[in-house]
Parts: sequence; structure tokens; C-alpha cells
Amino acid sequence: MQMAALPLSEQMILTLAALILFTSFLLLAQTRIVTLIHTFAWQGALLFFATVLVAIVSGRHHLLISAGLTLALKVFFIPWQLRRLVVRLDIRRDVETVGSSSLIMIGAGALVLFSYYVALPIRELSMLSTRNTIAISLAVILIGMLMIITRRKAVAQVIGFMSMENGLMFAAVSATYGMPMVVELGVAFDVLVAAILFGVFFFQIRNGIGSLNVDHLNRLNEVD
Repeated sequence: MQMAALPLSEQMILTLAALILFTSFLLLAQTRIVTLIHTFAWQGALLFFATVLVAIVSGRHHLLISAGLTLALKVFFIPWQLRRLVVRLDIRRDVETVGSSSLIMIGAGALVLFSYYVALPIRELSMLSTRNTIAISLAVILIGMLMIITRRKAVAQVIGFMSMENGLMFAAVSATYGMPMVVELGVAFDVLVAAILFGVFFFQIRNGIGSLNVDHLNRLNEVD
């Protein structure tokens, strides 16, 4: 089945999925922390629109609560908190990476191909849209993991972790029309608590080693 043969709503979901994947590549390519935070907020906004669209198409209006939580937490509250931390810690300089940026982007492309390969067995069990959204969700998760591995700044690693959570939520929303409400509220609460704890974590690292570059942790030695 070609994409043009799909209903308009499913074409829109696939378009939003492609844009979410594109923002994952943008997160991986950013060289400044403030721009990184803004890109994460855009990814959250796209996830919000995808959740609203799925809620309208499927008639499962409880997903609108999930969309509202996504908008409040991932588009406004968490990016706002991260920007405050960046200003207070004075870390608006470049994001340091491990290895070549070109090789990292090539690796991200390979992860997308791998995700589609993993999703191939779903071909016989689902429609084109579901197969593609699952592959894209897996790719977003893997790229978020790659971002954690290739970034030295703790703030960038935290954003990579939350990007992985965006991929998990998009998979749940697009492929299964949402998790049970109790699970969704639990995940939203976990993200909120994580944002607060990460703020404390940043200050502890800064006070302990004078930098948020996690490579400096290798220099710590025991003192008698």
C-alpha cells in the first residue's frame, strides 16, 4: 500500500512521525546547549500534535489528557527549567561531542535503517502506517541513546534521555492508541520528578568537580 492510498489522518500521522525523527537528528547535530533545549521543545510540540491527532481519529479522548501533559511538561515546563539551569550554571557555550560529528550522523542514519529492519516482521501483522511509526519510534529511542553516549555535557545527556522517552510515548500513542491512563499519568509524573532531580544532579556535579563535563569524573581519586 502506497502512502497516497492511506486516509488523510494516517498520512498526517506519518508526516508528524517523520518530523519527530528529523528533530532527533537536529538534537544530535546541535552545537549549543540553548538551541538543543529549544529543539527538544519542538520535538515535544510535535509529539503533542501527534497525540491530539490520534485522539481525534481513534475517538479515545483520554489521550487528550496525555497531550495536555506533554504540552505542559515537555514544551513549556522542562525546557524552561533547563534554560534557567543553563543560565544559573553559565554553560551556554558549545556542546562537546565524543568523536567526529560526521561519523555520529552516519551512525544515526545506520540506526534508522536498523530500526526499519527490526520492524519488518510487523509487515504481516499491521498496516503501513503502524509499521513505519514503530520503526521511527525505535529510531528516535536509539538516536537518543546515541546522543547520551556521544555527549560530554550532563545537560545534553539528560535531553538525550528525555528524547528516548518521547520515542517510547510516540510508539505507545501511534501503534496502540495509548497506554492505560494510570500508566500515562505515572510516566508524566516520573518525567516531572526526573526534571527536578536532574537539576539537583547538575548542581551537585558542578559543586563537586567545577564543571558539567562528565569526562572530568575520570580524574577523581580517593583521598585518605
